[in-house]
Amino acid sequence: MDLRQREHIDTVVQLTTRASAPIPRAPETIIQNSWRRCVHQYGLDPARMQQARILPQTRLREHQQRIDDFARIARHGLQTLYSQVAGMGYVVLLTDAQGVTVDYLGDANADARLRHAGLYLGAQWSESGAGTCAVGTALATGEALTVHQADHFDATHIPLTCTAAPLFDSHGSLCAILDISALTSPQAKDSQGLALQMVRIYASRIENASFVRSHREDWILKLNAAPEFVDVNPEYLVALDAAGRIVGHNRRAQQMLEAELGVAGAGTPVLGMPFESLFEARLDELGRFVHSRPSEQRALALARSGRRLYLSVMPPALRWQRASESGERATPLQAPLAALCGGDAALQQQLLRAAKLVDSPINLLINGETGSGKEYLAKALHQASARRHGPFVAVNCAAIPESLIESELFGHLPNSFSGAGSRAKRGLIQEADGGTLFLDEIGDMPRELQSRLLRVLAEGEVLSIGAARPVPVNVRVISATHHPLDQLVGSGRFREDLYYRLNGARLMLPPLRERADLDWLIGKMLDGERQVSLAPAARARLHLHRWPGNLRELRNALEYARAVCTDGHIEVEDLPEGIGAAPQPGLLPATASAAAPGKASVESVAAPAPADAAFDPHLLPPEGMLLMQYLRAAGWNLSAVARQIGVSRMTLYRRMARYGIASPNQRDVLSGK
Repeated sequence: MDLRQREHIDTVVQLTTRASAPIPRAPETIIQNSWRRCVHQYGLDPARMQQARILPQTRLREHQQRIDDFARIARHGLQTLYSQVAGMGYVVLLTDAQGVTVDYLGDANADARLRHAGLYLGAQWSESGAGTCAVGTALATGEALTVHQADHFDATHIPLTCTAAPLFDSHGSLCAILDISALTSPQAKDSQGLALQMVRIYASRIENASFVRSHREDWILKLNAAPEFVDVNPEYLVALDAAGRIVGHNRRAQQMLEAELGVAGAGTPVLGMPFESLFEARLDELGRFVHSRPSEQRALALARSGRRLYLSVMPPALRWQRASESGERATPLQAPLAALCGGDAALQQQLLRAAKLVDSPINLLINGETGSGKEYLAKALHQASARRHGPFVAVNCAAIPESLIESELFGHLPNSFSGAGSRAKRGLIQEADGGTLFLDEIGDMPRELQSRLLRVLAEGEVLSIGAARPVPVNVRVISATHHPLDQLVGSGRFREDLYYRLNGARLMLPPLRERADLDWLIGKMLDGERQVSLAPAARARLHLHRWPGNLRELRNALEYARAVCTDGHIEVEDLPEGIGAAPQPGLLPATASAAAPGKASVESVAAPAPADAAFDPHLLPPEGMLLMQYLRAAGWNLSAVARQIGVSRMTLYRRMARYGIASPNQRDVLSGK
């Protein structure tokens, strides 16, 4: 440790432990706040100098795969930026939202020195691990900044100068960091002013390129205060769905619209708001803002402030091309279906497919994890169809006792069986006549009743218990399950002929952890008679949570927070215990080295679900216990766990077999329950 490093440690200690004492050098407030977080929030010791942490290849690949699409788009921006700064000794880094370097451009002749300093592929630069640094502090604050030499918390890093800017996706979530760093630099921090400007410019270009790719099937609005630049360099980007609701925005547009609404910093999402509530124009007027008209004739005013902007509109070209090439018209998304999505691309694709099937005679099968919104989709399909004036009858096949499900579904005549009573009862299938019958958790229907349901579907008639003649019924059947029905068919637990009758068309609902419209869902669920706001830290916790219970768990968490919060403002402490929290000490191995090669990082594991009483995980070796925790945290979704730990499903099956772990779903199938 040299003299400069000792003096730096003394400065950090004085600032973070005795803030009122005079200190030799006063860094800017953002640096001071970061130093205090390092000591008081992350428990870092300024006297403990740490070498850069470089993740092993298996762990690095996991981080790279999660951000692969975005990194491919960003690559050209990184190369162009590097070509301009390489001669000045800089390297260019792209990190993910955990601060792990997933892409890197640097001088091959200086590889050893760059790796030692952490300016290298796989380096981890989170503030909680590396202390105050450009990447970590940009992640913590959401702001572009330079951390120059002795601004760093760890004295190991004080020779470095690092400049970083956050990259946001089209829903306002921070997804990556762009950084340029150098091993040596002039002493004055002002020397990095140009570096900060360049990082901001290229971060904006990468964000906008990602935005246009993500929303190529939506209406894209390009806006600028100057007509000369609206077509070539728009400052604001906004995406609209077919109904005219905002489904995406770049960071500048988000900040501009929040300021326009007077909710800047309040956590109120712009996503989901109608175009006409923000701009002084009707949705059907967008055609006059296309590129073919002179830019000065495309003025548009903001609805509240009257501020004048210029607009260039890009129609959803790809969708239009496919429709025109096939000679078909694009199917509009009906309002009940449109209300289910706030811009998630995977869900939007399923809803567009569903829109074509609302009045089709074929039966629909909805697949999705528990709580992912299968009944919401079924109701929306009913409300969007010509049957909307008829009844919607929902039946949870797993909730009705097996001894009663036959009479509940098919009805019975008086005294037709023990306990039937002296009055006839119409079954739920007859109650749905003229409307929609929704059979939730169809995979749990007893096999002996499946043949009777098959008759209803095939013949359009229902036979009550004790009756001699069937009664005709006109129902649209929508079924749903979280079970893989094809596997149940293979095991003999579900009739093959019924499976193919129900599976006229299949719709897949993504789990909440994979949806990109979480903020829109939060805003929608918090909208009610009692208006509440959400603190940024609480919102961040919600984004960290894995949501094994999906929409149901999110709604319960928000209702709880709404009930216990003070003055209508939800803070972190108002959220239910365990939401977005790190695993408890002792629950998982303390370091990454405790996991076998190929395992996912400990940091990515969500809090485990309640234990399966039929299996004692404490009898497993440490590697088996870790795998068990992954499985439970994912609700035994084997595909999700395989993706998390970076292996194939077959490899996951082999590891489960090695430790004697069986999914509760598989055990139920094998036992015939």
